[in-house]
Amino acid sequence: MDVRYRPATVDDATLLAPMNAQLIRDEGHRNTMTVQQLAERMSGWLVGEYQAFIFEVEATAIGYALYRIEPEYIYLRQLFVQPQLRRRGIARRALEWLRQNAWGSRPRVRIDVLVGNKTGIEFWRSVGFVDYCTTLERPV
Repeated sequence: MDVRYRPATVDDATLLAPMNAQLIRDEGHRNTMTVQQLAERMSGWLVGEYQAFIFEVEATAIGYALYRIEPEYIYLRQLFVQPQLRRRGIARRALEWLRQNAWGSRPRVRIDVLVGNKTGIEFWRSVGFVDYCTTLERPV
């Protein structure tokens, strides 16, 4: 599969928002934002401190990565591949492409994974991520 990577612009927010909504469902997140609200949030991120790359096959978006460059590390906020294309190495190859072409020499990449997202945890560990910290919360 010939995957191409292109930088996302603020004009891509409406393309990314439905994929973000799918990601929210897939990982079991409690975010209740609508697709329109997600598009508005994505627009703000893309004109602000976040950058994104869209993964395409034959000019059709199949996924994306959204990240922020910090002085000491890359904060990878979202990585998404369309469900019907998962388990084909697309995300793994995208991470390698980003490391070589977008992230420079930062020594670390950080992610947040919901503890109930067992599939996500399994994937991230399979590509070399290890436990660093645990965030706990208590309902008020």
